[in-house]
Amino acid sequence: VGRNGQIFCPENIPVTDYNAPLDDIKFCLRYAAGLDEILHLNVYDGVEIDDVDPILDEAGRFAHDIMAPTNRIGDEQGVSIEDGKVKVPAEFAAVNQQLVENGWMALGGSPEHGGMGLPETVEFATSEMWQSANMAFSLLTMLTRDATHAIKAHANDTLQQTYLPKITSGEWAATMDLTEPQAGSDLAAIKTKAIRDGDAYRIFGNKVYITWGDQELTENIIHLVLARIEGAPEGVRGISMFLIPKFLLDADGNPGERNDIVAASVEHKLGIHGSPTCVINYGEGDGAVGYLVGEENKGLAAMFTMMNHARIEVGLQGVAVSERACQLARSYANDRVQGRVPGQGPRAPIIHHADVRRMLLLMRSQTEAMRALAYATASQLDRLHHEESDEARKAAELRLSLLTPVVKGWNTETAQEVTSLGVQIHGGMGYVEETGAAQHMRDARILPIYEGTTGIQALDFAGRKILGDGGREIKSLIGELQNTCDAMEKDDALQSVGRDVRRGLEQLEQGVDWLLANATDNPAAIGTASVNLLMLGGIVFGGAFLAKATLASRSDEGGVDAAFADSKLATTRFYCGHVMPRAHGYLAAATADPGTTMDLDVEAI
Repeated sequence: VGRNGQIFCPENIPVTDYNAPLDDIKFCLRYAAGLDEILHLNVYDGVEIDDVDPILDEAGRFAHDIMAPTNRIGDEQGVSIEDGKVKVPAEFAAVNQQLVENGWMALGGSPEHGGMGLPETVEFATSEMWQSANMAFSLLTMLTRDATHAIKAHANDTLQQTYLPKITSGEWAATMDLTEPQAGSDLAAIKTKAIRDGDAYRIFGNKVYITWGDQELTENIIHLVLARIEGAPEGVRGISMFLIPKFLLDADGNPGERNDIVAASVEHKLGIHGSPTCVINYGEGDGAVGYLVGEENKGLAAMFTMMNHARIEVGLQGVAVSERACQLARSYANDRVQGRVPGQGPRAPIIHHADVRRMLLLMRSQTEAMRALAYATASQLDRLHHEESDEARKAAELRLSLLTPVVKGWNTETAQEVTSLGVQIHGGMGYVEETGAAQHMRDARILPIYEGTTGIQALDFAGRKILGDGGREIKSLIGELQNTCDAMEKDDALQSVGRDVRRGLEQLEQGVDWLLANATDNPAAIGTASVNLLMLGGIVFGGAFLAKATLASRSDEGGVDAAFADSKLATTRFYCGHVMPRAHGYLAAATADPGTTMDLDVEAI
């Protein structure tokens, strides 16, 4: 009972069901990702933009009706391990079965292995809906899809034909097994070993923090594992990747004898309670049978094929959990009556208070900017894999490589702010579990950590992606977006947006120039500048792609509903006025004297 006598209990607290933001998803597919151009690639001959809309509509219904109701269940029930078997909420089984039977897992898969062959960008959009509906469960589907890319790119024909059809369909799941107790981000320190045994290997060791490392939902689990072959060189030069099935296959290709793999325990986590994070032991007996994927000692490159897909998807999770938090906060703000607002009667819903509007628009505008950036980046996957010319594929590879750490790093850090604002809008009711706002904040906290922390993404962005080519690719993108600013400044409605985006791009270029000028002479410069530079890049690129899509939609006759277009324009203006100015602060921090970070003794810290 509250101080004012109101009774609070789960039955009378509104909890919003997730509704896929189909208007904005379709908008971003068309105007941020350029889906029309992607569908003109020869591999998609016969697929039209109008064919995609019904798929997205049905995905939205599936997310709302089937997946979203299990989100709270997974958070409350969690997972357990009993008699060596990992148990997840029983409701997940029906969700997974319908995903597989209805073909959702095969949407973007290669037709060679039973997939539908639709653009990866479209699959990416459905993935956003799954992640919003139930992020903990959808980690299973995410990693399974990501594994298909690594197996197809690096495994021999026998492994591909044996395993890819079932993984593509989702009948078999897949995991990524890298981390060991002594080897987190430092993969050079892994100790899991592989011993040759005829055409296969025997694997001995253990891995920790393995997402969906075990479960009973699928009839087999395919582990992609990093290990060191006996006699291999030290460090990352001696790492190989192996495909290790939970169940070995019989003569007919069906799961048979249990491999020497054991899920020893599951972690008790801050969030994503419905996702089993496992300690996996290999070789408690004669050794887990595994098959080499790719070349010996080239496993890290093979694993990065999977990991880089996963990093884009984790950035998408930042969009997804932010969207779910936005919907919940908006619903609460419409229902919660408190305080007076001129013209709104004696008491008003809190959505009419200017500060609450400010918070809601910070949530909304940043979520939409993250979505625009993520979709624009994901579209490069289709171009990389299916453009006809070497030049076009190389251009897509460079752009994808540049933006991947930004999507992973900035989106996931921004999700921390958005989900926290969701709690703030709920007030005290956000801090208790009944409303569901706290779950989104807890679930979001893992995003800047797994698949490479924000610091690792920032070092990749500043080191490999900027210093690595002398800033050519990022300056090329800045130039392209500045040309877009020219077009915006010719549109009366977008003039101020164009000026704000241009100012942000100039600040980003200043940060790049500072890094290029200082990184060689001062070894600490990249470390002290990189995270701030990454955040600067995210804020500017997010706003620029949001504005670019807004501009494109205005020049498309009849393509966008007028009310939606007005709303998008207002959101873009808010972003430019309230979020883009943060670029100035990040630039100042990125270019600050590295000595201010490094001069204080460790003991003093």
